[in-house]
Amino acid sequence: MGIQIYADSACDLPLSFFKENHVSLIPLTVYVNDKAYNDLVDINPKDVFRSIREGAETKTSQPTPKYFEKLFTDLAKSGDSGIYLAFSSELSGTYQTAVMIAGQVKEAYPDLDLTILDTKCASIGYGLVVKSAVDLRENGADKEEIIRDAKFRSKHMEHIFTVADLEFLARGGRLSKAGAFLGGLLNIKPILDVEDGKLIPIEKIRGRKKLLQRMLDIMEERGVDLEHQLIGISHGDDEAAAEEMRQLIEARFGTRHFLINTIGSVIGSHAGPGTLAVFFLNKLP
Repeated sequence: MGIQIYADSACDLPLSFFKENHVSLIPLTVYVNDKAYNDLVDINPKDVFRSIREGAETKTSQPTPKYFEKLFTDLAKSGDSGIYLAFSSELSGTYQTAVMIAGQVKEAYPDLDLTILDTKCASIGYGLVVKSAVDLRENGADKEEIIRDAKFRSKHMEHIFTVADLEFLARGGRLSKAGAFLGGLLNIKPILDVEDGKLIPIEKIRGRKKLLQRMLDIMEERGVDLEHQLIGISHGDDEAAAEEMRQLIEARFGTRHFLINTIGSVIGSHAGPGTLAVFFLNKLP
């Protein structure tokens, strides 16, 4: 009996990761000018960011209950164990829907062996949790070990990021306490965090250089053994900014291992172009 790992597209890992590592992708839906696309499957992030820059209206939605019903029924019939590492329940209803449908499927298939974990994480922070689970599975870990590791990493994953325009987060209702940061002051940039799955603004900084240095300061204040961690960086279609951040982290902490990718279509629709984020653990397993 094998272990199937499921993750949704908000983990911001590339499609190739899912294919190469036998992870089941659960695509969220992205709407561009009211046309629906399965994230990563029918549309890629660069196309979404280009559409946003051209003035397109974007929104997102979770997978349908019917989608989850088929997915979990197939798992039950296969006899495998399943672990679904889900996008933060504070940012999407995907986790709640999955739990509800899994309960219904279990009534028809009592032997369904599925654990659904609310990671309370997003983007590459979520992706790092998924990657660790895959690595453990490949090294022969059992289901309980994988779940224990995923819970630990989910609890101790730091998300430190900045956005070019807070309007995207505020418009989508993804940001609480946004009012104090929506002043539109010249060259003022916010630093935000994810706390217990919610987006929280923590500081505002004037000037890009100071902004990046403050993000590094926060990493130093909160992180542990950053030299040997796998550090995540995601960007809103700005590879140069991600590379600049990588070099700054490497120079300051001696870090050698990075996981860098474009922010996916779902989170990108809410965060907007120019977003830059770093992800790391504040405690090691």
